[in-house]
Amino acid sequence: MSDGPVILEMKSITKEFPGVRALDDVTMTVRRGEIHAICGENGAGKSTLMKVLSGVHPHGTYEGTILLDGQDVHFANIRASEHAGIAIIHQELALIPELSVTENLFIGGNEVATRGVIDWVEARRRAIELLARVGLEIDPDTAIKNLGVGQQQLVEIAKALAKDVKLLILDEPTSALNEDDADNLLDILRSLRSKGLTSILISHKLNEIAAIADAITIIRDGKTVETLSVADGTVTEDRMIRGMVGRTLESRFPHHTPHIGEPFFEVRDWVVEHPQIPGRLVAKHSSFYVRQGEIVGFAGLMGAGRTELARSIFGRSYGTWLGGEILIDGQPVSIPSVPAAIAHGIAYVPEDRKTLGLNLLDSIKDTIVSAGIARICRRGVIDLEAEDAAAERYRTAMRIKAASIDVGVSTLSGGNQQKVVLSKWMFTEPRLAILDEPTRGIDVGAKYEIYGLINELADQGKGVIMISSELPELLGVCDRIYTVFEGQITGEADARTATQESLMRQMTDTATANPTTTVTR
Repeated sequence: MSDGPVILEMKSITKEFPGVRALDDVTMTVRRGEIHAICGENGAGKSTLMKVLSGVHPHGTYEGTILLDGQDVHFANIRASEHAGIAIIHQELALIPELSVTENLFIGGNEVATRGVIDWVEARRRAIELLARVGLEIDPDTAIKNLGVGQQQLVEIAKALAKDVKLLILDEPTSALNEDDADNLLDILRSLRSKGLTSILISHKLNEIAAIADAITIIRDGKTVETLSVADGTVTEDRMIRGMVGRTLESRFPHHTPHIGEPFFEVRDWVVEHPQIPGRLVAKHSSFYVRQGEIVGFAGLMGAGRTELARSIFGRSYGTWLGGEILIDGQPVSIPSVPAAIAHGIAYVPEDRKTLGLNLLDSIKDTIVSAGIARICRRGVIDLEAEDAAAERYRTAMRIKAASIDVGVSTLSGGNQQKVVLSKWMFTEPRLAILDEPTRGIDVGAKYEIYGLINELADQGKGVIMISSELPELLGVCDRIYTVFEGQITGEADARTATQESLMRQMTDTATANPTTTVTR
């Protein structure tokens, strides 16, 4: 722990929602100039605690005391906490897609103005400086909607740095970043720490916590378990896991004996053009196959084209299809839309769950049955008992933490929302499940459960495509792994013999990748 003075004390914080006590007498102390990590399983209360601190849950909606620099503070809203020097970057991004990077950086009372008039020249200059601090080399006039999720996360961090903060809260800041960008972010946090800035970091990546945190507070089931000092050298990932889940995990990945059959799904010479940039290919003559009972991984750096390839296959829901074919059971099929993809037994769990995976106005029940509604209909009418039974079955099997299936998905933690999205697509009983970053923002215990679900799908003879930015995860779960670089598949490896180093070479292999990035119509 830092030996600096105490900057923050949260004492006996208790927060209740209808039917759920999210926080139960939580206490935490943070010292100035330290990086203080908070870890726990999904639904443990980590994000709720930070929402209390930042005014998202205003004073009066919770019990307990918050002391900032020794002063009792009562935040009525997030603007009040920002005025006190607290900035929070939420796990789910809060950017305006239609506006530019510059506009997003200086919106909401943070505008760069001279005599009441916005100075766009100065704002753009400052935007370039802020983007450089987070290692993001893009035109600040670029619209947010044209950036990848990882790039948007970096913009969020730059937006926080634009404010005069003394306490920076980051909720899963690296969950959408590749290894290089995550390392860059951790370096930024170290640099800010050296300049006296205090950070609170919520993360499920225990190796990152061990590498950067000065102190670690563990929360389980809404209660403070303990606070550990990293400086004493006793903190290990296993030690953190034991505190988080109340038990040890002998292995991060469940044992699985694959039973792989014949190829049943094949993509040949697939070519897709970028939706906004004519002539730029996001999939360059890609070919691959999946066998029955096989888990196939896709590895690549951010922007390599993995998600674009997956979405284009799933009913051409990304970009403009220019050529190639899909074969199922050896026969060419046409899949020009998402309903056609579902009808052919393909499911797609998206990387960006809030934008593409959920309707935040729906309940857990409505969401789970939405993609396979015909399965619970009788003569065109929804069987309400069958709907309730199906939703309850998945809520129990996926350990979704909610009072009932009628709870709105918008009230769930990020990890529980991801479980709902997975349940929605598993309900369709697909032959091929495409899982894009399925464990993003999910704790180590829940990850183990999802790995088990993936193994169960494979054991049922289904095929699974798993896209992940975590190479250890791909090596621990998959049977075969394809690598992608600049829209082209550059390699194929047996997961039993592949290494992180060999995959990384193929993920950055300019020698085998097609240098041509445009196409002539």
